[in-house]
Amino acid sequence: MLTALQPKSFQARGASFAIVASLYNARYVNAMVRAAKAELKRAGARRVQVLRVPGAYEIPIVAARLARAAPSEAPAATPGSSRIAPRLPPSAIICLGVILRGQTVHAAHIGEAVSHALMQIQLQRLVPVIHEVLLLENEGQARARCLSRTHNRGAEAARTALAMAGLMGKIV
Repeated sequence: MLTALQPKSFQARGASFAIVASLYNARYVNAMVRAAKAELKRAGARRVQVLRVPGAYEIPIVAARLARAAPSEAPAATPGSSRIAPRLPPSAIICLGVILRGQTVHAAHIGEAVSHALMQIQLQRLVPVIHEVLLLENEGQARARCLSRTHNRGAEAARTALAMAGLMGKIV
């Protein structure tokens, strides 16, 4: 049974966030993106970058790229070169997608691969990666988790990102 969202007062305090979202099952994912962006904006996020990928399987590579090393760890751009120095990783990366089970195990394989990859990214790069790539049985579950104002997983993902960004900022 789903429980209603419990609003909390997390503040972004000028933090930046990235949302990596699948284009597949757009109706549901778009609703999560809108809810996540609204929650981050309400908390005062300095920057929210939204990157769209074709499907759930492509989410981890973009999340990994976002979480890459800070500029001080990367080679600097030389004067006159066209190379752009990398930016700091976002305070947290929110990954949003919807995988609907079919009659084969393909969806389960995708869901497991994405879950494993996202966990590895956050452990290796020490950047919170919020996993809301949902593996659902049917569209009814998708409607309940993505289109409802009281149970939107995008808003929940944003709140988790805000909490983790705040916590990581306190760890020395």
